[in-house]
Amino acid sequence: MEGTRATILAPVRSDAPRHDRKRHVGGPVRKGGVWSSPHGERTSDGEREPESALKELKPNPLGKWETEGERGAEVSPDGEDGLCSWEMDSQDVEAQQQEKEEEKQKGSSNSHSTSNTDSPAPSSSCTDLSQTSSPSLSDQLFLGREEGTGAGINVECRICGDKASGFHYGVHACEGCKGFFRRTIRMKLEYERCERSCKIQKKSRNKCQYCRFQKCLLLGMSHDAIRYGRMPEAEKRKLVAGLLAGDTAPTTNPNGSDLKSLAKRVNNAYLKNLNMTKKKARSILTGKNSSSPVAYPYPFVIHDMDSLHQAENGLVWNQLINGTPPNKEIGVHVFYRCQCTTVETVRELTEFAKSIPGFVDLFLNDQVTLLKYGVHEAIFAMLPSLMNKDGLLVANGKGFVTREFLRSLRRPFSEIMEPKFEFAVKFNALELDDSDLALFVAAIILCGDRPGLMNIKQVEEIQDSILQALDQHLLGNHADSHYLFPKLLNKMADLRQLVTENAMLVQKIKKTESETSLHPLLQEIYKDMY
Repeated sequence: MEGTRATILAPVRSDAPRHDRKRHVGGPVRKGGVWSSPHGERTSDGEREPESALKELKPNPLGKWETEGERGAEVSPDGEDGLCSWEMDSQDVEAQQQEKEEEKQKGSSNSHSTSNTDSPAPSSSCTDLSQTSSPSLSDQLFLGREEGTGAGINVECRICGDKASGFHYGVHACEGCKGFFRRTIRMKLEYERCERSCKIQKKSRNKCQYCRFQKCLLLGMSHDAIRYGRMPEAEKRKLVAGLLAGDTAPTTNPNGSDLKSLAKRVNNAYLKNLNMTKKKARSILTGKNSSSPVAYPYPFVIHDMDSLHQAENGLVWNQLINGTPPNKEIGVHVFYRCQCTTVETVRELTEFAKSIPGFVDLFLNDQVTLLKYGVHEAIFAMLPSLMNKDGLLVANGKGFVTREFLRSLRRPFSEIMEPKFEFAVKFNALELDDSDLALFVAAIILCGDRPGLMNIKQVEEIQDSILQALDQHLLGNHADSHYLFPKLLNKMADLRQLVTENAMLVQKIKKTESETSLHPLLQEIYKDMY
């Protein structure tokens, strides 16, 4: 659901011209060729509008899915680039769209002078990937969480004292102040001078935008200080050392009962948040419902172009994006559906991660980093549950795509799934169940060697507990398989190689196949990974 912006009409002097007696509060206005902005932004109920990263990003008006870095080359006059899409707030997107609308209006007298990519694509009953908006990883981590959840290490925004989301423009800043500073420098806003030296706090930061901007400058915020959303290593070490200096509580190893309790919590979270479990998938693939009271119908088999089109026309798919992909070749159809499934699974894994004990106590930046680098490894660890040697389940078990059909696609699309089948044959030989997979996937997500982590020690402590719980659980669940735990650790290395090869293939498809586009959430995940 797209975030909406409510405004009220503010009174002005009674002697003002009629057309000036009402103005919208909450957005910049142009006066005399110079951008200016009112002091306050209010919602329709009279309260100050909170600046938040919780709103979903709106579709890119260029008609493409792009990262902020790619968009900056075309629409950002200040040349800012390299920022991951999760760093953008909805107000910044609105500002970009406002600029784009003005350019469009200026050129409306000569409609032929504007290229098709400069205006939004017309709406259609046929779904195009480029018209899809999606919450970023940080948005998804915040959704459903009450303020104050998580008692981990918090860094305050140096401007207003709110919780900082990262190191932005040279200082630790929250999403609101980061977006405010970005809009100010990008749109060259000039605020009405204030001599009161207003105190800028979380609840009052919108009252005086002049003093807020001056405080940003005073504390060192600068466009030249952009570090692509990453904190300098020296700054990171200094910050973490200071924050952890008072944390002298000794680390204790969990006992057997604690490990069993942890395993149970992780398993319950896995079953709650992951829609397609291995138990359900095996029941469908084998045609046996075992002890389950639910009778699963046989899946619709997709083995050629005709059967794929039947599935696309609604016989099977009812997933993520309503409608069907554009009328493109069969390989693009398959690539489209792979993305749909991946994005939905990323959302499920995000909810699962939030339920892993200790995860929400981490820095938000660390949570995003762990998901960014871990979700594909986790997906490829769960994918064998949906596979046998002949094909894989799709559309939540309602469809079955044959392996031969996927092999018949032209390259590079034929290369998407075959490596996953080869991995699945070996992985399924371990005969893991959902309780094993829950702990294994949790251990994959909580890896302390991911690039850019701020608090590696805290992540490693959580993973160590999960690995101990996994080891103990495997001994009880697979009494005859004494070497299963080290085998699983080796599979982690295999999964990393599989993800690396997959990322390279996706980049190849993106560069060589002009009709394909990449979902914004997947752009965020793949950006700067390899």
